[in-house]
Amino acid sequence: MFCPECKSMMFPKDGEFTCRKCGYTGKSKSKASTKIVTERTEDKEMMVIDGSIDTLPKTRVECPKCGHNEAFFVLRQTRASDEPETRIYRCCKCSASWREY
Repeated sequence: MFCPECKSMMFPKDGEFTCRKCGYTGKSKSKASTKIVTERTEDKEMMVIDGSIDTLPKTRVECPKCGHNEAFFVLRQTRASDEPETRIYRCCKCSASWREY
C-alpha cells in the first residue's frame, strides 16, 4: 500500500498502515493479515565447474599446490558486469582449484 499524501510505501504498525516518511496513518482495505518476514543469510562462496572436465580448455599455468604446469580453466562473471571476468583454474595433476581476478 502506498501513502496517498507523499506516495511512499506504507508499513503495518499496530493494525494500521503508517508512512515512515510523512507519518500518515490509514487502515488496511483488505481483510487479509499482513506479515513481514526478514531473512538474513551469510554470503557463501561456491565454485562450480560445469560439464565434463575433459572437454574444458587447457592452459600452461603453474599450480600453487603441486607445481604442475598445466590446468583446465573456465571464465565466469563473478562481479559486476562492468568488471572483467574471473578465471577459475583446476590442476590437471592434483585437481586443486584456484582463481585469478
